[in-house]
Amino acid sequence: MTQVIWIVLAVLVTFSVGYLGYSKYLARFLELDDENETPAHKYEDGQEYVPSKKPVLLGHHYSSIAGGAPIVGPITAGAVWGWVPALLWIAIGNPLMGSVHDFVSLSGSLRHEGKSIGYIIGEYIGEGGKNMLLWFAFLTIILVVAVFALVVAIVFDAFPQVTTASFVYIALALLLGVYLYQLNGPFLPGTVVFVTLVFAGVYAGIQYPFALFPAVGDASYPAGTLVLADVLNLGSGQWIPGSSATAMNPNRAAWVPIIMVYAGIASALPVWVLLQPRDYLSSFLLYAGVGGALLAVIVGTIFGTAATESGSLVIADSMGAFNGFWGVEGAGLAPLFPLLFITIACGTISGFHSLVSSGTTAKQLNKETDARLIGYGGMLGEGLLAAVALSTLAVAGFADPAGGIGAALPNFATGGGIIFTSLGIPQNFGAPFMALVLVSFLLTSTDTAVRLGRYMMEEIVGLRAGETASGFNVGGGLRSTLGEIGRGRYTNPLVQAIPAYLMVISGEWLTLWALFGGANQLLAALALLTATVWLANWDDSKQLYSTGVPMAIMTTITILGLAWLAFYSNLYQNLIQGGAEGTAAIASSAVQMVLALVLIGLALALVKKGYDNISTVRDRGRAGAVEPGDD
Repeated sequence: MTQVIWIVLAVLVTFSVGYLGYSKYLARFLELDDENETPAHKYEDGQEYVPSKKPVLLGHHYSSIAGGAPIVGPITAGAVWGWVPALLWIAIGNPLMGSVHDFVSLSGSLRHEGKSIGYIIGEYIGEGGKNMLLWFAFLTIILVVAVFALVVAIVFDAFPQVTTASFVYIALALLLGVYLYQLNGPFLPGTVVFVTLVFAGVYAGIQYPFALFPAVGDASYPAGTLVLADVLNLGSGQWIPGSSATAMNPNRAAWVPIIMVYAGIASALPVWVLLQPRDYLSSFLLYAGVGGALLAVIVGTIFGTAATESGSLVIADSMGAFNGFWGVEGAGLAPLFPLLFITIACGTISGFHSLVSSGTTAKQLNKETDARLIGYGGMLGEGLLAAVALSTLAVAGFADPAGGIGAALPNFATGGGIIFTSLGIPQNFGAPFMALVLVSFLLTSTDTAVRLGRYMMEEIVGLRAGETASGFNVGGGLRSTLGEIGRGRYTNPLVQAIPAYLMVISGEWLTLWALFGGANQLLAALALLTATVWLANWDDSKQLYSTGVPMAIMTTITILGLAWLAFYSNLYQNLIQGGAEGTAAIASSAVQMVLALVLIGLALALVKKGYDNISTVRDRGRAGAVEPGDD
């Protein structure tokens, strides 16, 4: 029997080599210097540009990038193709591509006033290229909001204990923000007190679970769960839009809009009020979940203390090491290349991270050298989460490969609970705790995504650094009014949430997951293209292999993956063979096919523009190039 510890050791070895060696080289290569003034200091406004302590910002950044995808992706890929190919993609791809992507995106934004990757590429290939990338990023954000809000709803429904605990730590985060930034309380004592209260909130959640509507079918809630619908006499909840859709029920359908409203409000608040303190507190949950699970695997392997038949943590017999190029039966026709590489996006390389790095994080970085730990190190941390997710599946056993998100989430919590028994923690405590760890990632990623969507629209419509718009200053014609609403702090969340909500309640969200993965990876390729163009224009002596090679690899993988989704999955299977039943499903397949092809065309057009720019710069042999961000 194969021990789960081999999964852990593989990533620890490659990640350690990457951080101690490659990231140190990249820091010198990018010429990070603490004497340079960061955008957080240059444009400090108490709203978006706020210099932050390194551990606080690391907590925010890590919580923002590590959403549900690094859990869902590895579990799904491990079930379909086997745990070995999933592990190799995480262990090798992360330090060579994903961490480089995050680090360089953050560093590039630092040198361009904290602006997004869309602004940066526009500086070199023109306004048209900038707007193409920004619109693509904005549409990707809507997919992120839809998928993550749904996943939070699923977790709240499966573990009502997590709902109460989540409310507790959000309330504590609001208090911590006041304590740190208004009362100027001492940092270390405050950390000890508030972190202790967060873990007390976990216990409170286990004691007092909370749900909106009663469980349906064979499902049940823990004893003592407070069901709001029973208290207010709201009935079973079948009247809620989307409650009968695939993988939905009244409780989940009720949580989705509430989560989106929360994300909109949180995204509009100054970062010191909720975002920074909440992410700092939740980071301790995340570190405990990921670090605790890794420690539990080591302890369980050495001392045999796990609550299993053998006392050890071994890979279940139902988990194949390699299930063949086409994967297991029940997953459909799924070629390992290129689909595995877009199924595991977050955890190895994710374009969404470039939006976080060049969106919120760059506006809060206190010193340039902090970028190495936060950018490169933060992505390695997400890779560890992906390894933990794969380990939970290995321990819990085979999941339904066709079940997607619905199959992934229970395995993460259940397998995590088994792993934690190695440390003497009861499984009935460990499983809800791991579910809370997942929700901590998801809530942060959801409202961060909404905030980033507003940043994208601000740059599309036009808003100078340090300025903001409420969204209510309408007038001056239709175009001006739409621009104000689109970029408004309080109105832009509606622009994102409405289409995201409609996608979720339509019942077609399962078919959107693969498209989300493809769009996310394509964005990563375009972010690496942006970095490569920036480096070429900065100094014509800079080597372009560190960003250019991963960019070429991800562009190829993404285009092939999207082409498979467009022509085989949607055109052939759903439209020609009749796999899509009903008008809504047919329309969804047609839209997804068109969108996949549009994304391919967009990628090729931007790569062509970027290549032409690099060729022109290198052919000129221009010496002493100056960054536009220094003007």
